[in-house]
Amino acid sequence: MVDKLIKSVLRLNRYYYLTNFYSFLLGILIRGFFALLFLIATIFCIDFFLVDINSLINSFFEKYSSKLLMSVFFISESFLGLIPPELFIAWASKSPHPFFNVFILATISYLGGVVSYIIGGYLFLIPFVKNFIEVKISKHIINMRKWGGFFIVLGALTPVPHSLVSLSSGLIKYNFKKYLLWSLFRYLRFLLYAIVIFKIL
Repeated sequence: MVDKLIKSVLRLNRYYYLTNFYSFLLGILIRGFFALLFLIATIFCIDFFLVDINSLINSFFEKYSSKLLMSVFFISESFLGLIPPELFIAWASKSPHPFFNVFILATISYLGGVVSYIIGGYLFLIPFVKNFIEVKISKHIINMRKWGGFFIVLGALTPVPHSLVSLSSGLIKYNFKKYLLWSLFRYLRFLLYAIVIFKIL
């Protein structure tokens, strides 16, 4: 039993090595690290040279309702993830219950990914749209087919767009239950980013 497990792990390791998963993962981690550093540096520079970030966020929080902001975030996370989640996490930091709101944001992001998955599944039924989307996100589809669940985890945790990974998953008919399971890592990303952003702000 142990021998079979070791052989399976070794085969899996060799497969990921041959398909360049490790080099792709390293590249993502490096980009993610520098993206986080850039975010921190940008916040400090804006706060020091331009405007008080805390006041700006507070005024933004007072100007727009929570429901409106969360609705905008849901639309963004459902369609290509156009707005960085970090902006909403920064907004949550100034709310009366910051970590609860981060949990709500993570849930919205998770559900937005599910919407993207469903959209991808329906696009599969429309040949010309399917072909157009496959060209546009071909890299994500290729990686999705090669690495499956691990690529969904990367989309949930790293700067790889979660919405596009979800769309790819639906497009290639990746197992929906497995998709839901792997996407739970989205909550971890929001928690880690919240810890960093809350300390800065």
